[in-house]
Amino acid sequence: MTDWTSGYVADIGYTYGYYTELNPLRARFALLNKGLVCPEFKTACELGFGQGLSTVIHAATSATHWYGTDFNPSQAAYAQELAASAGVNANLFDEAFADFAARTDLPEFDYIGLHGIWSWISDENRKVIVEFIRKKLAVGGVLYISYNTQPGWASFAPMRHLMTEHAEVIGAAGRGIINRVDDAIEFAGKLLATNPMFARANPLVVDRIQKLKAQNRHYLAHEYFNRDWHPMHFATMADWLEPAKVQFACSAAFHESIDALNLTREQQTFLNEIPDPMFKESVRDFMVNQQFRRDYWVKGVRKLSSLEQAELLHKERVVLTTMREDVPMKVTGSLGEADMSPIVYTPLLDMLADYKIKTIGQVEAALKDQGIQLAQLLNALQILIGNGSVQLVQEDAVIHKAKKTTEKLNSYLKNKARGSAEANYLASPVLGGGFSLNRFQQLFMLAIESGMKQPDAWADYACQLLTALGQKIIKEGKTLETPAENLAEMQAQAKLFAEKGLPLVKSLQLL
Repeated sequence: MTDWTSGYVADIGYTYGYYTELNPLRARFALLNKGLVCPEFKTACELGFGQGLSTVIHAATSATHWYGTDFNPSQAAYAQELAASAGVNANLFDEAFADFAARTDLPEFDYIGLHGIWSWISDENRKVIVEFIRKKLAVGGVLYISYNTQPGWASFAPMRHLMTEHAEVIGAAGRGIINRVDDAIEFAGKLLATNPMFARANPLVVDRIQKLKAQNRHYLAHEYFNRDWHPMHFATMADWLEPAKVQFACSAAFHESIDALNLTREQQTFLNEIPDPMFKESVRDFMVNQQFRRDYWVKGVRKLSSLEQAELLHKERVVLTTMREDVPMKVTGSLGEADMSPIVYTPLLDMLADYKIKTIGQVEAALKDQGIQLAQLLNALQILIGNGSVQLVQEDAVIHKAKKTTEKLNSYLKNKARGSAEANYLASPVLGGGFSLNRFQQLFMLAIESGMKQPDAWADYACQLLTALGQKIIKEGKTLETPAENLAEMQAQAKLFAEKGLPLVKSLQLL
């Protein structure tokens, strides 16, 4: 009998995550910031879309026509249901990569995205994907791909292999993958407690096993327990993608691309002496012990003149998406935590504190008298966008057009939140992407939409739903047992949402 899973974990669904790096607005900003030409994204495709939340949100919030496939039929069904709920412009399938690539009704794509899936599939499937990119990525088109990377996984790879072997050999199939994951992690902990030579040679492995215990089991099953699992050096990835005729453009992880946060001066000097940009990326991965890469590649990289770059960057629009007082004034890189200079960040954040959309050109003009140059501004925005405090904004005409579909999609997601906490994102027409809102915040929005005006009423509404389902709030790992405890906690969260969540929700046209 044919194994349709091809060794991939399929007996539980993937997490309901949203991945902002897949947002074409982010790709455009990253390329412009590097001085590279970015195409207009009319068509896009996500390969291995999981539950499809990113694909559907991006389809609902933009004028881009999205396609995609995920071989797991239950996940594809959920994605199709999401898309249908909003009437979005998306063609989503439950086909294996080879079957999807063989379709004759697919257009050329301006943008193709893969999040994580590259590391969990066979070489045969990788060949299919590369050929798909070669044939279907338009000239000038952008590829986003993320993957587990060496050397960051070098010390843990043997332990991962041992845990997978335990799940296959010792774990009983009838117990299900979640129990087998738990058993494998417990076994690894017991093994490390014997202080084996492997642990002494790789002391960070103990800490990583401890962190695994607290992580989502659905994520762990897909991340660690597939038959195929191949962390890959950057140079190896470049070799794989060479037949697709794409060239490395830049990182999609904004914090990781800022040298001052991740490299010592000595390391920066050493890197700058390396003439080959691709080899430089490989060496940089060793300096930071890179574990996961998120990159943009382009089929036919073209450079902008400095004038063209400045003009296009000036047109990019941004908005503050965190309450001004809650924006962290520290940033973490490979070198540890660093302070964000108040000379630059204070006036920048003060200007954005009205939560109104502004172009980078407007921001630069307003801050020029304070001696803040465009390069400093762009560096600061990279950090603020990277930590989610600021986000990119799409054009007014697209916002207006997307409003109807996002309202339908968000209505579907909020109604789902009455029964579960699966999807903690809603679609913002302003951002052209997702915005994180937890289950209770979505319930508060439902209460507001039904006419309730006070936070206590929102809390009552949410608590009644939980009570009807026999559910209780878990706070700091402990279940709140009494109705009074649950109501008090819900009231506190409702008041916090009224003070800090509601202004953002309104500015992003989520309510």
